[in-house]
Amino acid sequence: MQMNDSRDIAAPPAVVWAALFNPEVLKACVPGCEELTGNAADGFEAAVVQKVGPVKARFTGLVKLSDIVEGQSCTISGEGKGGAAGFAKGAARVTLTPSEAGTLLAYEVDAQVGGKLAQMGSRIIDGFARKMAEEFFSRFQDAVEGPAEPETGAEAGPDTPPDGDAPKKGWFKRLIG
Repeated sequence: MQMNDSRDIAAPPAVVWAALFNPEVLKACVPGCEELTGNAADGFEAAVVQKVGPVKARFTGLVKLSDIVEGQSCTISGEGKGGAAGFAKGAARVTLTPSEAGTLLAYEVDAQVGGKLAQMGSRIIDGFARKMAEEFFSRFQDAVEGPAEPETGAEAGPDTPPDGDAPKKGWFKRLIG
């Protein structure tokens, strides 16, 4: 199964690039991720629990970063085994381009499944894979940018900066900013 998409992230390419290689960001962004250990150079070991249709499984596997062009692109590939549920493997080619909003993050994903998961049919699997990719990149965008700004005219709350004008940074931007 293949898919591609892009999204504008309101952060400079260097910040987005750093987030792609940060294990804490990746763990927070992968839906169902229970643990993620390792580093970008050697790869990450992950444990993820997911339910696809009637099949719920804990997948363990390895995630590697390759084809790295510093600050511009990389390939994130992984393979996980879920016992009797089967396996899942795939790769996402991610490219970063400066844009008016900050950074245009584009991705092309190629994913495959086997075992009980593959028996469910491509319609269920394709829908699940699209949902997972969308959720990952949505969480990634939120981690880098921070929560959406309140609507205009909203009352100042406890999270509103004292000057009332500064946009709230994402937790990752606060960490490196």
